[in-house]
Amino acid sequence: MSKRIVQLGRERVDDYAWMKDDNWQAVLRDPGSLRPEIREHLEAENAYTVAMLGSTEALQATLFEEMKGRLKQDDSSAPVPDGPFEYFSLYEIGAQHPRHVRRARGAEHELAVLLDEEAESTGKAYYAVEAAAHSPDHKLYAWAVDEHGSEYHQILIRDLRTGEVLENGPESATGDFVFSPDSQWLFWVWRNENARPAKVFRRPARGGDDVLVYEESDEGMFLGVGVTSDRGHIVIGVQNQETSEAWLIPGSNPTEAPTIAEPRRVGVRYDLDHWGDRWVIRTNADGAVDFKLVTSRAVIPSSETWEVLVEHYPGRLIAGVAAYRDFLVRLEREDACNQIVIMDRDGVEHAITFDESAYSLSLTPGFEYDTTTTRFVYQSPTTPRQWFDYDMAERTRLLRKTQEVPSGHDPSRYEARRLHAIAADGQTVPITVLKLRDTPLDGSAPLMLYGYGSYGIPLDPSFSTQTLSLVDRGWIWASAHIRGGSDKGWGWFLDGRGPKKKNTFTDFIACAQHLVAHGYGKAGRIAAYGGSAGGMLVGAVANMRPDLWGAVIAAVPFVDVLNTMSDDSLPLTPPEWPEWGNPLTDEAAYDYIASYSPYDNVTAQAYPAIFAHGGLTDPRVTWWEPEKWIARLRNHSTGDRPLLLKVNMEAGHGGASGRFDHLKEVALDYAFAIWALHTDGDLP
Repeated sequence: MSKRIVQLGRERVDDYAWMKDDNWQAVLRDPGSLRPEIREHLEAENAYTVAMLGSTEALQATLFEEMKGRLKQDDSSAPVPDGPFEYFSLYEIGAQHPRHVRRARGAEHELAVLLDEEAESTGKAYYAVEAAAHSPDHKLYAWAVDEHGSEYHQILIRDLRTGEVLENGPESATGDFVFSPDSQWLFWVWRNENARPAKVFRRPARGGDDVLVYEESDEGMFLGVGVTSDRGHIVIGVQNQETSEAWLIPGSNPTEAPTIAEPRRVGVRYDLDHWGDRWVIRTNADGAVDFKLVTSRAVIPSSETWEVLVEHYPGRLIAGVAAYRDFLVRLEREDACNQIVIMDRDGVEHAITFDESAYSLSLTPGFEYDTTTTRFVYQSPTTPRQWFDYDMAERTRLLRKTQEVPSGHDPSRYEARRLHAIAADGQTVPITVLKLRDTPLDGSAPLMLYGYGSYGIPLDPSFSTQTLSLVDRGWIWASAHIRGGSDKGWGWFLDGRGPKKKNTFTDFIACAQHLVAHGYGKAGRIAAYGGSAGGMLVGAVANMRPDLWGAVIAAVPFVDVLNTMSDDSLPLTPPEWPEWGNPLTDEAAYDYIASYSPYDNVTAQAYPAIFAHGGLTDPRVTWWEPEKWIARLRNHSTGDRPLLLKVNMEAGHGGASGRFDHLKEVALDYAFAIWALHTDGDLP
């Protein structure tokens, strides 16, 4: 059942093409429509994995209970104020999903339930709320729910005066929606039959006919909707990985046709917000690789009206901006560490920083514009999350919430370090390491090396209660801040994409070698861990340096790169040609992808133990990618290490939707790693 493919004068044979169901669009909406022979094969693979890992069942249960014990079961988020109310979410003990609630501002009791996810999810194998929001007048509450993992959402709206859910909410939605500032309209994004965002519609917030507001003709672009911080404009965002465009609708007249802010130019990205009497635009225009801030006082902020507010500085990425009436807040990233910079209307700035060698800062701006308070979250590999309200005028911070670890957490037992590896081309690659203080650095500790390295997504040095289950067992956890992410700026991303993608893989290998050289691990006793595009990473390095790894964990791995990027019907293919190249039209792109695509580069060599898992309704990395990859690995590997596959038949890209079910999946990954790296045949 092999398939011969001729493309751009090149020929390849795909021995496992039959594992793809040509009716995959229907499977996303109805998993029961999967072709029987494919279902039979996946169920057999799942059964084989269960049998092979049978000796780890007790360990999986122990790991799960540990992780669950570190999770505050009756947790709640820090309330976010908006006018007369405070909005937040909370969990009941034993609940997989939260309740969304509000209360009168400053009150401690009298909670009103807006959405009870736990109740709504009853009897459903999968239930995930992508987004939820109240209308500006506080009379409606909307949420986008996915009940298959396919990322096709229905948007439901509740009338908060009666408690009733309005009929006929939008379907086939992306999950991205926004109320107009006057609360009369709902703007939402429609997903087409190939699971791509294609149109923006407007409908009366309380129900009625949809009106087409915007249609995107380029299948390579994503769509989103939002409002400016001052609620003066509705914004339709159009973008891919390298180009963007914004369309504006006055908040005072939501039915007006959108007007383009600045026409798209290939390679130029911008996003904008409205601040008082001017627009603030974050852009990479004019060679500002790591972005600059410009302003415009024009009604329509086209580029000829832009004036520089914050100059571009190479290596310092302006990662995000939040606007308030009298202050502008920006998040900056340099050498894999963040800082927050506050600017007042006179241009006076001050920064918020912390002293740990590796930490993460993130902005959570909230709903209110006319306030001097902004909120941020601080964490590090040893320090649980802390939510601070920061008074931008007084320059004081108030701790609003600290992540609780019910089973106990003593930061002094742990040590986080920032190391730097030297890449093959001389670049310096940061590594964040977490270990027990008394774990020896003599190569005896098993090492988990985690990486991602794509789409400009950074690997922030954050706190993870899950990771502690390995670290407490004497493992060392290392995160590699490799190219393809934006850990060292947007140029760090550009240097790990397209025709430079292999830098991502060689950086990861350099990190492993550096850790081995300094006693953090030993070749053959390292577990490589990555998901999605990070799954492509670990698949590639398994081909390139199988001797380094004792185990490879590839979660929803993007491993069939050449075939996927050659199938323009798949949801993410046209939008991701800027990221990987287009092998349908570009011979150089074809040859380069073919030279690293994990599936296409499986060869006759001894592979480490590999565990791949996917989701049947995943629209991002389809189930047949890990299925085909494991089959080819088994056919070629000259070693005897296990090659395992598990496909969740009731979930998509994110795996199980419940918080406890998700922990079971992590526990399985960790148990596999412990099992694969243990040398005497018995689990500890």
